[in-house]
Amino acid sequence: MLKRTPFFKAHEEAGAKLIDFGGFEMPVQYDSIKKEHLAVRNDVGLFDVSHMGEFYVTGADALELIQKVTVNDASKLKDGKAQYTVMCYEDGGIVDDLLVYRFAEDTYMLVVNAANRDKDFEWITNHNETDAKVENASDDMCLLAVQGPQSMDTLQKLTETNLDDIGFYNFTTGTLAGCEDMIISATGYTGEKGFELYFDKRNMDPIEIWDAIMEAGQDFKIEPAGLGARDTLRLEMGLALYGNDITSETNPLEARLGWLTKLDKGEFIGRQSLVEIKEQGLKRKLMGFVVNDSRSIPRKGYDICNTDGDVIGEVTSGSPSFILETGIAMGYIPVDTAEEGNQVQIKIRKKLVDAEVAIPPFINKK
Repeated sequence: MLKRTPFFKAHEEAGAKLIDFGGFEMPVQYDSIKKEHLAVRNDVGLFDVSHMGEFYVTGADALELIQKVTVNDASKLKDGKAQYTVMCYEDGGIVDDLLVYRFAEDTYMLVVNAANRDKDFEWITNHNETDAKVENASDDMCLLAVQGPQSMDTLQKLTETNLDDIGFYNFTTGTLAGCEDMIISATGYTGEKGFELYFDKRNMDPIEIWDAIMEAGQDFKIEPAGLGARDTLRLEMGLALYGNDITSETNPLEARLGWLTKLDKGEFIGRQSLVEIKEQGLKRKLMGFVVNDSRSIPRKGYDICNTDGDVIGEVTSGSPSFILETGIAMGYIPVDTAEEGNQVQIKIRKKLVDAEVAIPPFINKK
């Protein structure tokens, strides 16, 4: 049986189309994906992302454990800062991508993908040879994302916390919509100004929070937004999705995540393999593609071909770009063809369609 988030009633009342996502019955769209996408780009949208997983890692050895299982350098974090990172298998393949939040020297929160909650928790606890405590708080945690140029104006109505003080990849704890001890974060997955709100469902009626945000956003044309818009928004920004663009079969170096892979920080799981991969040189790279025919939309699994029609890769993520008004995609292709501006072809409905290699993001946000 599918799990439901505490906001399920709100989704039903808003007429959401619901699908199975990571074992949860989640809204893929309410009205149209395009309308929700443009609401986030131009105004403000509200996402329920409570299916994500949250683990608390605490104790004197908390940092030691996080350093062991993640590739980024969590020792650089200060209180109130967050970090994007990935966990790797011994061979360099990716277990999951995640966020690390530092509350104190001995208190961290990890936010992982919904479909990987159980797998990730088992991976971390199995590799915990320290006295750090790892607690899975996922089932009690609510998570809402308020994204778009009007997100700050919307939420500022509901809190005395100065949201303008929360920089990108920073967070604080405050009262919002009457809910005390709410974690107010600014990491984002859309490329827009926005905030993520974490709170314990046992402390506040989640629907009251949802309704308060929707009411506060009425002046700013707020729309509830589903997973469909979340996907098209993140793809326009070239942000990787686990299960598509990054998997156990890909490593962070070829996935253009070398910038967060700190090989010089000391030992961590997968480090030796990643050092060898770097020394040997990458064979392929995750790149973006912009389709020349606006009527043709690339989708996951479609073949990417060179100009001779030979298959050189496959699309890992593809969708329309509602800003560029054409199809966009990401996928792995050989390094010798992975140059911006190169011409390739994508096989869409048995037809080879011209496309240009691009370096994501596909649109520029300031």
